[in-house]
Amino acid sequence: MDIEIMQHEPPYRVGVVVGSLSRESINRRLAVALQRVAPSEFEFFEIAYADLPVYNRDFDADYPQVALDFKESVRSADAVLFVTPEYNRSIPGALKNAIDWGSRPYGDNAWSDMPTAVIGASSGQIGTAVGQQTLRSTLSYLNARQMTSPEAYIHFTPDLIDDEGVVSVPDTEEFLRMFMRRFLEYTTRVLTVIPQE
Repeated sequence: MDIEIMQHEPPYRVGVVVGSLSRESINRRLAVALQRVAPSEFEFFEIAYADLPVYNRDFDADYPQVALDFKESVRSADAVLFVTPEYNRSIPGALKNAIDWGSRPYGDNAWSDMPTAVIGASSGQIGTAVGQQTLRSTLSYLNARQMTSPEAYIHFTPDLIDDEGVVSVPDTEEFLRMFMRRFLEYTTRVLTVIPQE
């Protein structure tokens, strides 16, 4: 049996989902830093979700336009980068709500087969390790294609990353650069094996 291998050529459009809605979010700073050090084969845009109402399956029969627009934004990406804090040993409720909207109604899951990476920053020593595990469990159920290594839990200290995304610690900057190179390699592999429609 012949199998045709199709490869999506770069540039790859990467949708960035910042898990915090706060304007002062350290994870938003981290997202900016990741874009600064990323390979040139990536083009970035933010997948916004602040205007989504709380998901309720009663909406499934008549999806609101804001949710349809959100799902179209997800589907327009070649890959998705989640940059999220940890709230109460889980992920922020607004982020989980957005993921739920993207997965519904049943059988119309925008996350399926999407190359994804997960990273996060916290002022705590263990970074966002537990929150990321919660997010990974949800993404796994939704059949998203997750880059599982390297893991990235950023201990955010004052002045680590400024508002322009400049990283003050060279070792941290190099780690973030390596993380994004690996995400490019992973995205290329996924899109070669599972071409997006």
